[in-house]
Amino acid sequence: MKEEDFHDKLRRLIIEYILFGYKILKKFPKDELYGMTSQCRRALVSIFLNYVEGFSRISKGVMRNAYEMSYGSLQESIGVFFLATHLRFITKDDYLGLFHRKEEIGKMLWKTIERIKNEPKKK
Repeated sequence: MKEEDFHDKLRRLIIEYILFGYKILKKFPKDELYGMTSQCRRALVSIFLNYVEGFSRISKGVMRNAYEMSYGSLQESIGVFFLATHLRFITKDDYLGLFHRKEEIGKMLWKTIERIKNEPKKK
């Protein structure tokens, strides 16, 4: 897969995950609007914004840091949904739909981070 194709797919998957996440967040109780709902929305948006920032950077260190932030926000968002399952805000099927999407995105982000980490240093 060409680099551009890889990143186009990753960008598409992230957007799909965010849209699905926002749909699931509508099931959260109204009294969580300024709690878990707000926190999860920030994490979801952060996945995409940090990814885009990393993709636009020239410095490998800054690029890697932005991708790591994106990865961290991905983990944060699924953590909220995991907790929401136990609080019975959402169903296990809702969670699994998010989890499977998260896994694919996470693998692709991690591959990107590892590639940058393993690139030889320029002399």
